[in-house]
This record gives sequence, C-alpha cells and structure tokens, in this order.
Amino acid sequence: MNPDPALVAALTTAVLPPGLGVAAGDLTSVPPQPYPAEAGAVRDAIPARIVEFHTGRTAARAAMRAISLPEQPVLMAQTRAPIWPDGMTGSISHSKTACVAVVGKSCEWAGIGVDLEEATALDALLIAEVCTKAERLWLGTQPEHERGLMAKLIFSAKEACYKAQYPVTGLLFGFDVLELAIDRKGSHFEASFCTAQGPFNTGEILHGRFAHAAGLLVTGVAIRHSGNTRILNG
Repeated sequence: MNPDPALVAALTTAVLPPGLGVAAGDLTSVPPQPYPAEAGAVRDAIPARIVEFHTGRTAARAAMRAISLPEQPVLMAQTRAPIWPDGMTGSISHSKTACVAVVGKSCEWAGIGVDLEEATALDALLIAEVCTKAERLWLGTQPEHERGLMAKLIFSAKEACYKAQYPVTGLLFGFDVLELAIDRKGSHFEASFCTAQGPFNTGEILHGRFAHAAGLLVTGVAIRHSGNTRILNG
C-alpha cells in the first residue's frame, strides 16, 4: 500500500522545527498541469521522472500556501537542485511512491534539508562509501537484523544535511565530509564536519531528527538565521 500523503507530511513536520510549510504528494497519481516555466526542465525525461518532478513542484506550491507565501514556479539548476523563488528556501525529496516538499522564508532559514527513503536495508556494497569508520563501528553495536536499516538512516541523514548546507556553501562534497552520531531513543542525530566547508568549520555540527513509520525513513535538518548569527540546531 502506498503511504498516505497526509502521513508523509505529518512525519516530515515531526522531524523539522515549527514555522515551515510542509506538503506531500502521491507519485502514483497524475499531478496537476505543470507550470510552463518548469515544464522544460524535464521535457525529454522518462515518464516516471516527469511525474516525480511535477508532483514535487505541486507539493512545493502547497507548502508555500501553508505559510502564506505566493505560489511560484520552482525551476531546476544544472545540478538538478531546486531554484527557489526570491524570499524562499526549501527542499524536495522522493521515495518510490511518495514525495514531500518543505518551504521556509529565507530571511528566517539559511537552509533546509529533507530526505525520504524506503525503510529498507542499504545495499551492503554502499556501506563503505556512505559510512565512516566510526559509523561502521557504531553499526556493529546495533542488532544484526537492524544494521542495514541503520546504514540507510545514515545515508538519509547525510542527504538531508547536504541539502541543508548547500544554500549556505554552494559546495558539492562526498559522504566522508560528515560523520554522524545517532540517538535512536531520542530520534535525533548530530552531523559533524570532518573538514571545513565554506563557513562551516571542522567539527561544526548540524542537528537533525528522523522518523521511521509506514515503511518510510524521513530525516530533516534546518539551519536558522538569527540576526547575523547562524544557528545550526534550529
């Protein structure tokens, strides 16, 4: 059974601080007519990608409405990252059956990252690429039947962190730049920078939360503006 978009939105809301617009969509349904300004981004894409793209953009506009922002197109950069309208920042993520979008006011939020994954084991061949040595040692302390799922959680959390930091740094980097400490009981995590990236110093920490329900993993990170100060645990 496909996840209910209302449940996906509720899980996403739970892993992010208040004040953000959140909306979800069902990738098995036909999205509304796309905005002409957006349609060219996926004109030559396969049908599944077209549905994914426009469902995500439709969710993004619903998220704008949720915090009383005017609906606007969300274009796509060459890196495939969303280009948010002036005054906004946000994040879009897809699983195989669902998508979710989060939008915030850029005067309040420096960056937002959300990641939506099926709650299945990460491919064992990817663990060495995704996880640092310390993270692999932590996986070894988890119940054996849960290690693949926890590796997927590490993957998802790093994806959310990467999306949140990108508007701040504009930098691309690999999984080894961040190292996670996961609190399973508290459903939150800390991601430390192993090397300096733009304004983020070595050892600086991004804080995030996660949820696991309805066959999904959802991770979220938001970086708040506060005057001239950047608050990483917004």
